This record gives sequence, structure tokens and C-alpha cells, in this order.
Amino acid sequence: MFRTAAEKLLEKEKITMKMTFRWYGEGRDNITLKQIRQIPGMSGLMGVLDEKAAGEVWEEDEIKAYVEHVHEAGLECEVIESVNVHEDIKMGLPTRDKYIENYCTTIRNLAKYGVKVIVYNFMPVFDWLRTDLARVIPEDGSNSLYFDEKELGDMTPVDIVRKTIEDCNGFSLPGWEPERLAELETTLKRYESITPDDLRANYKYFLDGIIPTCEECGVVMACHPDDPAWPIFGLPRIAHSQEDYDKIVALHDSPCNTLCLCTGSLGSNPDNDIPAIIRHFGEMNRIGCLHVRNVKYLGYHKFREAAHLSSDGDLDLYEIMKAVYDTCPDTYIRPDHGRMIWDEVGRPGYGLYDRALGATYINGLWEAICKENKNK
Repeated sequence: MFRTAAEKLLEKEKITMKMTFRWYGEGRDNITLKQIRQIPGMSGLMGVLDEKAAGEVWEEDEIKAYVEHVHEAGLECEVIESVNVHEDIKMGLPTRDKYIENYCTTIRNLAKYGVKVIVYNFMPVFDWLRTDLARVIPEDGSNSLYFDEKELGDMTPVDIVRKTIEDCNGFSLPGWEPERLAELETTLKRYESITPDDLRANYKYFLDGIIPTCEECGVVMACHPDDPAWPIFGLPRIAHSQEDYDKIVALHDSPCNTLCLCTGSLGSNPDNDIPAIIRHFGEMNRIGCLHVRNVKYLGYHKFREAAHLSSDGDLDLYEIMKAVYDTCPDTYIRPDHGRMIWDEVGRPGYGLYDRALGATYINGLWEAICKENKNK
């Protein structure tokens, strides 16, 4: 069922990456499946059931309805995101066992309907953080997600939560679901006594509890990195470098314990060599999927999200895709956060137009790399 990196390379003529798109579901996304299907080279979705609270079981009838709706549009649904890990698991509370049991039930239910990869994260409280959801880019008048640590100033975590929710154009944002943040102050207080090593031990307990179910069902877990790639508000964060991920894959040695390599999250720290990290974990067969985007460095702990075109930011998308081709060519990829362009109004970071351009650009790089290697 699981192939080594060497076996993948031998089969490269038969396999290729699958281009996917994040979609929030009917009535929760202003982008339609018909529009996604019309993007050249689009094979399917990285799907979301973001109305489900962390710790809840994803019921079979809900999954069946979602997947069948996607299939009717001519798209696959082999990757699911936002099966959120309950904070009690991350904090190692006595209640964690029931939430781990629920997680295992969800894994089994998703597997029944063809899901092969589950993207999740182990970030305390905040899945990701920006100080501006629509910072205007002076060069072209578009806007994009932006972070400047100095702008946090005297803001508390509660302040940044309120600001983020106010600025999201009425859409829910992944990791900022109201039910997850309802007890924010209590949760933050509990984390004050939790060290990175404590969090890592709680992570191992979680993986030990779910990976046997994954192996039984043929489902791969793919851990998303911290975003941005450094500690925030004094919270312990343990997934923002190659060293961190080496520790994570060692917590439970299994081909089902992989990473979702987000080039923009890891790439927010210029010390992270993204192509090298892809090669490192691709050769280990530990990349479950990738989120591919570009970032523009503007100073220390200061960046904005850029168009996917390499020259518009500071990441080399050609070298990134070459590393994917060489080490994990059968992976799932989606164009990650895009700018808001052409007067589009929508969920910040998740508009249609710039992500569609990103998918087309990535597919163009992929075609060129495939042809380059075929002619060698």
C-alpha cells in the first residue's frame, strides 16, 4: 500500500501529482464547484467540513453527502483538511482519551468514502496568525495577507482574535472558528505551564492513539506547520523547521505519520530552505501533501503573501516543484493563499482568481520539469 521514495521514482512515468483546491462547502463558500472544475488541470479538492467543532465525530451521512456532491461535479475528494485536534489532547488533559476515540471514528468514516489523506495541525490555540488580512500591495493595488510582529504591539491574544474576526468579510476562517475560541482566556492560562517538550509528549500520545487506526484504514495523517514559523504570544510551538519535523516523524515511526508541507508557512522564516526540506522528507516518504504559495520578506518577522510567480516573492517555485518531482511526485498539491485581485471580494486568502492563476503556474512548472526530465 505504501511505496518507498525509490519505488516512486521507478514508477515516475506512471504517476504524477494531483492538483487540488480548497473548498469550504455549499453555502459556506462563494466559489462554486463548477468554477473550480474549470481551472485547467484541477483533479479534486482538499475538502473541509468546517462547521464541525474540534473533538466532534464526522458522521458518515455528512461525509457521504459532501463527497458525493463533489463527485457529481467531476472532482475527486481524496484529501480532507480541518479535522481539528481538540485542545484537551494538546494540553494532555484527562478528557483527551474520548476525543482521541472520536478522532479514530472520524478516520474510519472518512476512509469509507475514499479519503486518503487528513491534514491537521498541533498548534496551540491559533492555527495561523496575520496582523492584516487585506494589506494593499503598492506595486499593483491588489491586497493580501500580511504579518508584522511589531504591529502586534500591546495587543493581547483576545485583541487579535477580535480584529481577525472583524476583518474576515463575514466568512469563517480556518482555525478561527468561534466555538474553538470561546474559552480563549482559560485555554491560554492553561498553556502557561506547558513547555515544548510537554506539548511534544502530548503529541506522541495522540499519534500513538490514532496511527494504528490509520494503518488499518490506509489513511495518511499530514501535519501542517506552525504559521508563522516561530513562537507567538509565548505559546509552545513545535512544527516550524526541519529539525522540528524530524522529531515529529520520530514520535511514531509509520508511513502514516507524515507532514503537509506548506511552503508559505515554513517559508515565512527565511532560515528554512524549502526545496531542501522537501527533498529531505520526500526521500523519507513522509510528505502526505503540499500547500504551495509564495511569500515576500519585508523585514524581521515581517512578510506578505505574494503571487505564486517566483519573481513576485522570495521563494523559488521552480526549485520547489523540482524537489517535489524528484522525491514525492505522486503527492497532492493545492495553490495556497492568493491575493485578492480584479476587485474580487471573498474569504481573505481564499479568493478564486489568484489561486486559479497559482494552480496554472504550478502546472506549467510541472509540465516543463516533466519534459526536461523525459528528454534527459
